[in-house]
Amino acid sequence: MTKQTAFYERLNALTDQWIDLFGYWVPAVVTNPLEEYRAVRSAAGLMDFSMLRMIDIDGPGAVELVNTVVTRDLTRLRPGQIAYGALCAEDGKMLDDCTVMIRDADHIRFCGANDRDMEILRKKSQAAGIQVREFTDDMPHLCIQGPASREILAPLASADISPDSFPYYTFREDVAIGGIPVFMTRMGYTAELGYELWPAREQAEALWDLLMKAGEPAGMKPVGAAALTMIRIEGGLILEGVEYDSTVSPYECGMGWSIALDKGDFQGRAALARDKESTRLRIASVVLDSGADQVSGAKLFSGGVEIGRITQAVASPYLAGRTLGLAEIDKDYKKEGIAVEARFDGAAIAGKVVSHPVYDPKRARATLS
Repeated sequence: MTKQTAFYERLNALTDQWIDLFGYWVPAVVTNPLEEYRAVRSAAGLMDFSMLRMIDIDGPGAVELVNTVVTRDLTRLRPGQIAYGALCAEDGKMLDDCTVMIRDADHIRFCGANDRDMEILRKKSQAAGIQVREFTDDMPHLCIQGPASREILAPLASADISPDSFPYYTFREDVAIGGIPVFMTRMGYTAELGYELWPAREQAEALWDLLMKAGEPAGMKPVGAAALTMIRIEGGLILEGVEYDSTVSPYECGMGWSIALDKGDFQGRAALARDKESTRLRIASVVLDSGADQVSGAKLFSGGVEIGRITQAVASPYLAGRTLGLAEIDKDYKKEGIAVEARFDGAAIAGKVVSHPVYDPKRARATLS
């Protein structure tokens, strides 16, 4: 039952390597993972993110309603701003990490990856007279990420997309790219300068073709999941089903910063207040002597004591091929330089906890460009 996105045919002409991600076909590799990785880090990459669910919440009090669902305090945002945060069950465990776009007090655009999001929002809205509509397949989701992304887009854009006019974590609804109207955000999943574009479905392939042609002189490449895995692990970016599931607290997967316990009641608040000090695991970055992706899922020890596990590991190009993993470890051991040992299949590989995230920890490349 895996679905094809609006960009599937364009990508299918380039690759036959596919994976199912959140119910949609996503390319694992388009050309070569290292080439795709280098394009994002040094020029630009083009990615199909249409598997993410898009939901509009419209009606009087939309901000207040969504504020009772997500962990961020949406009342602190102005129209045009975006909040990244968590959506938890009543037991305080993760259902999704999501972005909420404030159009105005009565109009919210929500982006997540879990079908439960729609169920929760619809149930909450029934008594409030607020309309909740999913339109995932109506507006495909295309990302252009990398230091050359603005250079590629600016000549095509009908409005100014310079940093002063289009700051990080904001969105625009007044932009056309090459004459194609888009809903456009300045954010991404790469720790690089980047933008996300939502065209109407009937114009999706035209937008793809336009961007591929415009990006070719700058070295832009289409990007698959294998390259994106290296990119996200270097950037310390979490993924549902890997760093968290419905048994994991946001404090344990790096989302604790997003929890506004002081904003009033919201779904899961009581459990989150309880778990703030009682949870032990925290997300960290670990470098190992070897292993690459084979150590994904390995248990971690320090001084003979089991302290956690590696969620996923790669051979990191940024670290010249050294093994880098995201890990959930006991918070007492989340200290740079602590020696660790990964154990799996009878093997033991030495390593250490390093600064987190490894790549551009201050997010200067994404935020200040």
